[in-house]
Amino acid sequence: MTFDRYGQDALADFSRRPVRTQVATQEATFDLVVEDIASDFCGSVTAVEGKMVQLEDRHGRRRMFPLGGGFLFEGTPVILVAPLTAKRPGTARTASGSVKASDARARVARASRIFVEGRHDAELVEKVWGDDLRAEGVVVEYLEGVDHLDAVLTEFAPTPRRRVGVLVDHLVAGSKESRIAEQVMRGRFEGGVLIVGHPYIDVWQSVKPGRLSIEKWPVVPRSIEWKHGICEAFGWPHEDQADIAAAWQRILGRVRSYTDLEPELLGRVEQLIDFVTAEPLPTSGAAAGR
Repeated sequence: MTFDRYGQDALADFSRRPVRTQVATQEATFDLVVEDIASDFCGSVTAVEGKMVQLEDRHGRRRMFPLGGGFLFEGTPVILVAPLTAKRPGTARTASGSVKASDARARVARASRIFVEGRHDAELVEKVWGDDLRAEGVVVEYLEGVDHLDAVLTEFAPTPRRRVGVLVDHLVAGSKESRIAEQVMRGRFEGGVLIVGHPYIDVWQSVKPGRLSIEKWPVVPRSIEWKHGICEAFGWPHEDQADIAAAWQRILGRVRSYTDLEPELLGRVEQLIDFVTAEPLPTSGAAAGR
């Protein structure tokens, strides 16, 4: 027997290659958290524009990246692709959870109205309940502060057939808002006005903390204006009103449907919609016969 000092043929296994693992594709849906491998930038998807995806990190910084490979999702490499736009089978629903009629059209505006305290309240109500309000013909307006409520109602002159629903921030016992609401409700608009509210200092707090990747909303000392204090706690710019507006748009962008809002707000808005869309009770036999 001849001794082979070099063992077996060094090229015998040359054709064998490691089996490549198939990289999964992942739709770049809103709020999906991924990491760009090349830059270590980690953030949630805020927009997909053409062949680019925009990510926002926890500090509010935004960057654009090309769709495709080079991302990690939950530590696993993925290929980011644009979200599918094809409608999936099933019952379509509005952001408020209502069944959406396929042929729904905006109804002619009712005489009744819903008033909210400010622009941010109006934008949130529009985002979640906008489809329902248009279907019912309900217009939402804002007061620019509950201090103007009595004057606005006097000018509007509500009646049981021309109703006004009012959503008030921080409607808790002993607050200025509760005193104003009680005074108005005892006034001359009985039957034509319903005032309800949520317990939060501002409508910002009605967004569930988890949507902002926090456990709870920061506590702001009374000596600091609340919205400025919130922005400061989050590390967001808060020098002027433009910064506050940008902060709100960042928060509002996290709201996708009613599931992202606290029930203390949901119930009150639904109550107001029911109030202003309910058919008024007849006031006499003649009215009942019509």
